[in-house]
Amino acid sequence: MTVARAASAQYDDVQSIEHVYPLVRSSRQLDDVIAEIEHAPGIVLYTLVDTELVEHLEQAARQQGVPCVNILSPVFSVFQSYLNVRVTGRAGGQHQLDAEYFDRIEALNFTMLHDDGQIPNDLDEAEVVLLGVSRTSKTPTCIYLANRGIKAANIPIVPDLPLPPQLFRVRKAMVVAVIASVERIQQVRQNRILSLNAGGFGNETYVDRRMIAREIATTRKLCAENGWPVIDVTRRSIEETAAEILSLYRAHKAALVKSIAD
Repeated sequence: MTVARAASAQYDDVQSIEHVYPLVRSSRQLDDVIAEIEHAPGIVLYTLVDTELVEHLEQAARQQGVPCVNILSPVFSVFQSYLNVRVTGRAGGQHQLDAEYFDRIEALNFTMLHDDGQIPNDLDEAEVVLLGVSRTSKTPTCIYLANRGIKAANIPIVPDLPLPPQLFRVRKAMVVAVIASVERIQQVRQNRILSLNAGGFGNETYVDRRMIAREIATTRKLCAENGWPVIDVTRRSIEETAAEILSLYRAHKAALVKSIAD
């Protein structure tokens, strides 16, 4: 469909009418499509991979006198010549639900249940535990990691509020903290207050530079005492932060495996 739109856009005086038939997997489904084409003929672009269905469609197109193009054919040719492997012909292969897909779903469910310090009792079931003060993008970073199949929990560091004791007993999970500059955190928090229209009592401390600096210092001290890495996310996108966490996690996992082997 995207290819058809891109091509038709090159013709100023042509207004195309699209007829889309997804998930055609059987001869009966294809016969219904062919009947529709006969009723409203036009250029046929297809991505079928089943050879019998392809032959059936192309034969019908010849009989109806309409052009019929396999838009995957040149792509398959390049892949086959470069990779030197045969096409599997597996219909809907990009939609197959494999083990990796279910791992991502499981990771996402775990991450959402363990957002913002919830359910700390099973923290060691996580693969990554992310610490950080308010407004350092802990939740979106964890969701990004979950979409990569990583079970991630995040715990906020709040002034004068003790961290869950389970955090200090984790052995398998990698604990990592995120911080940002005072200026960056203050700006994000001020924007947050404005968006919520919450300018009431108590927010002065939340955006106070000295208090933010204290929170950052507390985070650094906590991580230094426990040997946890710290990532400054001031100038990092969520993707860049997640990439750094994944790199640290791979090293952590390798060290964990080595210690078990020893």
